[in-house]
Amino acid sequence: MRSTFTIPLMDCPTEEAVVRNGLKSVAGVESLNFDLFNRRLTVTHSLPDEWPIVAALRRVGMEPAQTVDGAEAPVWPEVERRATKPVVVPGGEPMEVPIASRRELVMLGLSGVLAVAAEVVAWTTKTESSWPVLVMSAAAVLLGGLPTLRKGLIALRTFTLNINFLMTVAVAGAFAIGEYPEAAMVVVLFGVAELIEKYSLERARNAVRGLMEMAPETAFVKQLDGSWKESPAAEVPEGTIVRVRPGERLPLDGVVVAGESAVNQAPITGESVPVDKAEGDQVFAGTINESGVLEFRSTGGRDQTTLARIIRTVQEAQAARAPTQRFVDRFARIYTPVVCILAVLLALVPWLAFDQPFYPWLYKALVLLVIACPCALVISTPVTVVSGLAAAARRGVLIKGGVYLEEGRRLRVIAVDKTGTITEGKPRVRDVKALDSLAPDAILRVAASIDAGSDHPVARAVTAAWTQEKAAAVGPLFPVQQFTSVTGKGVTGKIDGTPYFLGNHRYAHERGVCTPEVEAVLRELEAKGQTAIVLTNDRSALGVIAVADAPRESSIEAVRQLHAIGLRTVMLSGDNQRTAEAIAKIVGIDDARGELLPEDKVAAVRQLRGEWGHVGMVGDGVNDAPALAEASIGFAMGAAGTDTALDVADVALMRDDLRGVPAFFALSRRTARVLRQNIAVALGIKAVFFILAVVGVATLWMAVVADMGASLLVVGNGLRLLRQAPRR
Repeated sequence: MRSTFTIPLMDCPTEEAVVRNGLKSVAGVESLNFDLFNRRLTVTHSLPDEWPIVAALRRVGMEPAQTVDGAEAPVWPEVERRATKPVVVPGGEPMEVPIASRRELVMLGLSGVLAVAAEVVAWTTKTESSWPVLVMSAAAVLLGGLPTLRKGLIALRTFTLNINFLMTVAVAGAFAIGEYPEAAMVVVLFGVAELIEKYSLERARNAVRGLMEMAPETAFVKQLDGSWKESPAAEVPEGTIVRVRPGERLPLDGVVVAGESAVNQAPITGESVPVDKAEGDQVFAGTINESGVLEFRSTGGRDQTTLARIIRTVQEAQAARAPTQRFVDRFARIYTPVVCILAVLLALVPWLAFDQPFYPWLYKALVLLVIACPCALVISTPVTVVSGLAAAARRGVLIKGGVYLEEGRRLRVIAVDKTGTITEGKPRVRDVKALDSLAPDAILRVAASIDAGSDHPVARAVTAAWTQEKAAAVGPLFPVQQFTSVTGKGVTGKIDGTPYFLGNHRYAHERGVCTPEVEAVLRELEAKGQTAIVLTNDRSALGVIAVADAPRESSIEAVRQLHAIGLRTVMLSGDNQRTAEAIAKIVGIDDARGELLPEDKVAAVRQLRGEWGHVGMVGDGVNDAPALAEASIGFAMGAAGTDTALDVADVALMRDDLRGVPAFFALSRRTARVLRQNIAVALGIKAVFFILAVVGVATLWMAVVADMGASLLVVGNGLRLLRQAPRR
């Protein structure tokens, strides 16, 4: 059984550790999944109800809200409550929690005034142990530090060595040795720093939350009598006609049934130029209608839109731990206890072994404890990864996990499919050459009749070539019996009892019809970069149809960018070798491999991984699914509105633009660079203050400023990725 809770107070790894330790002793709890950015905890358990989990969370001060997917919330007992009454939130919605209430801000302000007053009195009277200083310092600690002290006691009870525990020990120790004003100032500075840190983290949350606010809550729906009524978008069923006026965002996905307009699709695909839409075109929720009025038929509910799938994917991706985060978490679990032991030794060894005064070394140990907290180190990774995921999503590059964002920089080779990836995916018939007594129009009529049963791009091109004009002049398409599709080769069928075969060069060879005359025609067409398909009967070749699919201009630019950053490019195509080489030469691809079946593409990717290590594969997410799965990272082109592409790929390029691959690679490099910087900053500042603490230069308040300053630095550095989104 899985239960999901929203915990308002859980927003960083410190609270995660408290929850983990609090639930460790609950029998029946099998696994915990944390989504810190949405403050959400998912518990897999074998308990009959949720109450033991709720009780355990309350005991550690982590009051859960009741997260539900339906209309009715579970009923929890009212005993053992440690916080305010929980609220009920929908299961799919993140909880917005205020950074601080007015009461908390007032108390922190009063605490600051009293702490400063205590410092002033101590400085003017030249004593820090007078009763006025003691009273003001104690009041400052109680007003501004009670939440921290309470959390510190919970951490002690659950054996969690976090910043709250370390701060509690530091404040208690400062009071024990008579450093009253400093203890008060530490509490105030810590409270202010925590507020700033929460604000910084909220910016990262807002980057993802902004995706959710793109689609409007209401839609103008056509009624049975032809009138229009504003209705909640969540209640609009599939197949409903919806109207969108200029300047409005589309509330749902759909297909245009009336009107023409330009639509800004940047929120979904990252395209900077509006796309013209007319009857029959697909539109997406969250996009902006620029000019004319559009009417479209919805193709799904509000939770089934492309935007909703993007949001779900980003949320799932941010909940998964990236490799660096897993390393940092393991490091922190060892690092914190080790530093605590060092602090104890620093306090006791000089006193016991070298007859040094106890209080000065105890003070140094307290400074070491405060600076020891790994908060900056632990928090830097999730903020950076989420910022990178959100930045990519804003530009139409959907990354399905921090692991792919981090590992993308390791790619050495990019393998790409040809049709629909390098080329436009809209092939057209360029020529028909007769090899028998049949006229070209007769050859095209037979071929189009057989291809009418196939949805392959080349088959659609052949069928489309049989225009209404040709049908009027020659005749309609023939009825076909026993139609069969031969994967990677072609199609077969019978017309009036006569079997026909229509396929590529490989299929013609297998049929034994590639005479010298046929080979000459095929070589001529393939040298021009055209795909040649051969129509045969059960005895000989009847004709050859030339189909051409032009390379995209964006593909040429993308390949140039990939080469500029040091990546090798390989084309994997089911087309014949000469056509593949011709297209590769136009685009600038290093290596072209043609006549590949789906299993051959998998073998090619496997062979490239053996030679180069990390290999990316770009395809349409459907036909190339096995090769995408075999690659280190699979990229699906043109994934907007396509469920299969979003499911199969590790990275989904929401529009048909190969330039998303170098943009992803650049973002991966930037993310790795920021992660390294954050780790260096967090550990570097701590190393400096370790030395300062030992030599007696650092004070408690300096340690607090350094620790929380490091946290703010790494959070701010991670948020820079939001301003450095991949560009095209």
